[in-house]
Amino acid sequence: MIEFKLPSLGADMDEAQINEWLVKPGDTVARGQVVAEVETTKSAVEVECWEEGTVRELLVPVGATVPVGTVLATLANPDEPSAEVRPREPEVAAAAPVARPEPEPSATVSIERPPQVTTVHSVRQPPPSSAAPDPTHRQWISPAARRRARDLDVDLRTIEGTGPAGSIVIDDVVRAASRPVEQPANVHVDRNAAMRNTIAAAMIRSKRDIPHYYLSDTISLGPMSAWLEARNASRPLSERVLPAVLLLKATAVAARKYPEMNGFWTDGEFEARSGIHLGVAIAIRGGGLIAPAIHDVADKPVDRVMSDLADLVKRARAGTLRSSELSDPTLTVTSLGDQGVETVFGVIYPPQVALVGFGSILERPWIENGQVRAMPTVVASLAADHRVSDGRRGALFLAEIRELLQNPDQL
Repeated sequence: MIEFKLPSLGADMDEAQINEWLVKPGDTVARGQVVAEVETTKSAVEVECWEEGTVRELLVPVGATVPVGTVLATLANPDEPSAEVRPREPEVAAAAPVARPEPEPSATVSIERPPQVTTVHSVRQPPPSSAAPDPTHRQWISPAARRRARDLDVDLRTIEGTGPAGSIVIDDVVRAASRPVEQPANVHVDRNAAMRNTIAAAMIRSKRDIPHYYLSDTISLGPMSAWLEARNASRPLSERVLPAVLLLKATAVAARKYPEMNGFWTDGEFEARSGIHLGVAIAIRGGGLIAPAIHDVADKPVDRVMSDLADLVKRARAGTLRSSELSDPTLTVTSLGDQGVETVFGVIYPPQVALVGFGSILERPWIENGQVRAMPTVVASLAADHRVSDGRRGALFLAEIRELLQNPDQL
């Protein structure tokens, strides 16, 4: 039997609510298949399963909020007899808060601590026996209605369902989208407050536990700008590559040469990662940041990184990220250039060990071959973990990024 658990989607997440199951008992699951959608304080996330098998039992009902590490479902091994599969699904969770173990003083312990089995079973309730909606239960929402609400940017909390047992169906969502809906003021306030608290907890942990050091370098982007201009000249607008893509690509290629910048600090030691999955800081609707990964950036052509970045930003702001994109980043890049900031010094996102920042691309006086000329430049910064690297290696890493940006053909 295989246990499918709620994965950790980053240091700023210790629990999530089950929004929707996309499989049922008896279904065959392939590696990488999206099997559920969960809601964190930042976003709705599609959770993938990385095991093969047949779903035996869904243990956590829709609407339940459970800690990271909770067993959400069990799967039968591919060679396990089909008779072992028990076609039983959990009922919808009660609206009352779910009992959870009290967090430990250390944020690290509370995230990684295995959940109690009683957490899941305490939320099970029998389904209502009549067609009338039961006020003690979370409202039923059809999966199709939930997807349509996301597409139309409709808040499901403002809709009264007209389907069976008061459930929300597609027609309810379409009607709600066609009329102005007044959003209660406290809804956004409460969600934003929860998000800020979540981010603050992760950043407090980072500054408390990680001995940061900081470096910066002003880089001339004249060669990169000329290369991009020539490359984009004959392309339609939709196929042009943005300067930010070359900044990402250069960071990833440099990290391949300096592997101590790419990996995790866990259990008192550094674990280097072979895959370079860059977390990209993205501002999300309603405030706050999220940093999902573009996978294997160093190995992808520039055009592919551009399309992946555009897709990632779109889905991050629409709330349709996948769990692997939140759990896999090995090194984060943040840029506040579009906000007019010249230099940004970031806080490392644990358990990562480095963060690269880029400010605005600005024209500055630049001396080249004994002459002063206006040159596009960018300030690149590095925040790194002194337990893993020192200032000399950090300086060489930034110098490698500079070398690559000044010789873009190497990218």
